[in-house]
Amino acid sequence: MTSDVLAVCTWDASVDGASSEVEELLTLGRRVSDALGTELRWLVLGPWSPELAEVAATYGVTGIDRAQSPELETFRADVYVEALAQYCARCSPSALLFSQTFDVRLVAPRLAGRLGCGVVMNGLGLDVDADGRLRVIASAYGGDTRAVYVFGDRRPHIVAVMPGAVAPAPAASSGAGVDVRDVELDLTNVEERVRVVEPARAQGPRLEDAQIIVAGGRGLGSPANYELIEQLAEAVGGVAAASRPIVDDGWADPSRQIGLTGKIVRPALYIAAGVSGASQHMAGCSAAKTIVAINRDPDAAIFRYARYGVVGDCLEILPELIRAARTR
Repeated sequence: MTSDVLAVCTWDASVDGASSEVEELLTLGRRVSDALGTELRWLVLGPWSPELAEVAATYGVTGIDRAQSPELETFRADVYVEALAQYCARCSPSALLFSQTFDVRLVAPRLAGRLGCGVVMNGLGLDVDADGRLRVIASAYGGDTRAVYVFGDRRPHIVAVMPGAVAPAPAASSGAGVDVRDVELDLTNVEERVRVVEPARAQGPRLEDAQIIVAGGRGLGSPANYELIEQLAEAVGGVAAASRPIVDDGWADPSRQIGLTGKIVRPALYIAAGVSGASQHMAGCSAAKTIVAINRDPDAAIFRYARYGVVGDCLEILPELIRAARTR
């Protein structure tokens, strides 16, 4: 690449300190920038905390580009697209990496359209081919397969990486100090075309941070039986989750969904009860250290991924597991 800067972009990173998704993105950005021999910079839009400089040093970031403006205090898609377009015009990064969230799904494709450059969503990994070109491995066809994309000459290359695609790994040697520079943006006349009437609010612990997850699927039979998933999760100190079919049917909140269109997780223990093991679901949990499957169908796909499998009715097995967990 002719440009010597690869940038990772985040916002709301300073609310509770850098999240695991930010650390994952910085880890991946460092690996790619090392392979390309480029400088790694972290673009922080909106709220700022001095602690972010320490995080940057830990993960081998060369410098931080800080963009602060009253217009960036809350997320608005048109404003953020304009902010990123101005940043790319001024700083000319060779590539711009995002952690794929709902907001990024709105921003990244529109930014690519504005700049006339390529964008890849659902990224699972990045590397550099023999010709020094950025290559992205992405989930495709609903998670049934993997696609490999190689960027051409048009820059910047925009990539949205699925949370949980890589494990955070601090740099072997942390930098002594990280350069922080302010980026001036003019966002005063940006018209927002969509107004959020009431933002969605997730409650309870984050699935992405859970070490133990208990997930339920259509095999539970009815919405009332999802309580068994919640009870077992509570008994073992974990978090309840769900497959997409029962989320679509209203049995569980969308924030509990595991899979390609939900959350990607890396728990130490993943218990799947009544989950068939469709590829879209397994894209979200296959990185778990240990998978335990409970399904009455001995040929269910979930058993191909499970370290431990129980062939049986989850409605009979779950109460016994709850009883055992509560009396341990």
